[in-house]
Amino acid sequence: MARMILDNRRARRLFLDRHLLLRSGSGAGKGADLEGVLHELGFVQVDSVNTLARAHDLILWSRRGRYRPEALEQLVAHRRTAFEQWTHDASVIPMSFFPMWRLKMARAETRMRERWPAARRAGWEAEIDTVLRQIADHGPTCSSDVGPDESKASSGWWDWHPSKTALEFLWRSGHLAVCHRQGFRKFYDLTERVIPAEYRDRRPDHAENVDWAMSAALQRLGFATSGELAAFFDILTREEAKTWCAEGLAAGRIVEVGITMADGAVRRCITTEPMLELAAALPEPSSRVRILSPFDPALRDRARTERLFGFHYRIEIFVPEAMRKYGYYVFPVLQGDRMIGRLDVRLAGNALAVSSYWPEAGVQTGERRIRGLKSELDRVRVLTGASTVEFASEWMRG
Repeated sequence: MARMILDNRRARRLFLDRHLLLRSGSGAGKGADLEGVLHELGFVQVDSVNTLARAHDLILWSRRGRYRPEALEQLVAHRRTAFEQWTHDASVIPMSFFPMWRLKMARAETRMRERWPAARRAGWEAEIDTVLRQIADHGPTCSSDVGPDESKASSGWWDWHPSKTALEFLWRSGHLAVCHRQGFRKFYDLTERVIPAEYRDRRPDHAENVDWAMSAALQRLGFATSGELAAFFDILTREEAKTWCAEGLAAGRIVEVGITMADGAVRRCITTEPMLELAAALPEPSSRVRILSPFDPALRDRARTERLFGFHYRIEIFVPEAMRKYGYYVFPVLQGDRMIGRLDVRLAGNALAVSSYWPEAGVQTGERRIRGLKSELDRVRVLTGASTVEFASEWMRG
């Protein structure tokens, strides 16, 4: 039987719908509604850069305009319906996923024990029991509370003092959990004092874990290669993903589909029959112009974004200023089912300062689109607490 081909526009719309960006979102942006958004996305990456709003806040606000930052902390620190752990990076994850993270945390512990002795400052392994005992005896602890007699000076990225390294090791391996944050500082406690027993005590077997990780990734991507599915949560190996796909195809649980890329090439992926039915019935996209976080789940896989949307994006934080093409921290801009440009904007005092907007090649920037962009800036202004939006002279580029 010939493999079905999904054209590029339908593929883009299906992908955006899976990421809650196709339609106009409505909802309280807190409590059960926010839990639903987090569950649909699968995770939200946490990042410290705060030129406009922190990544996790902008991601959630893009789906729920009434969202405010304290709502996510409520889920993690008070409702205990979400937890912080590692996907491809530090993320907030639905609490119901915790049992499936045991496999990832166990594999992380093995990997850290193998690699960190050569990659981290010496002495951290000897501090593991000390840090664990301190938290058991005295409760929630942050990195500045451990290793009081250790040199805290750092010579570069990841050059933590030994007790800080031990703290991170215990968190990533699941012995500790983030119980709350103050500002952006993480506080850790024993896992049994943070994760509710109904999730902490459930231990799926390996086959169940693999099936869940692959099925859940496919549900959130819409279509993907085995490698893209493995990378989504970063729990499984590529070989485990390939085996799952082969078995699923043989059993008829999944199907092959050709996805037309932005350049016209057709990429072989897998999906499900219900997902293809959904793709055929999707509505026209919202016309809203959306400012997205560089770490938005829809953009995390840069190669996939480029293939599907023809949008080449690289964050330039670590690029020397003279070599930057756009800017330190530039925001992708989406409208409908197209990436239409990128925006250099930051919070400066009580104003949003817009330095530059670069439209994508072939995108017309007429008065209506400019009004849409300015309306989005006014919406994000409310999130940041700014009172005005200020535009540099000649802010429109291209």
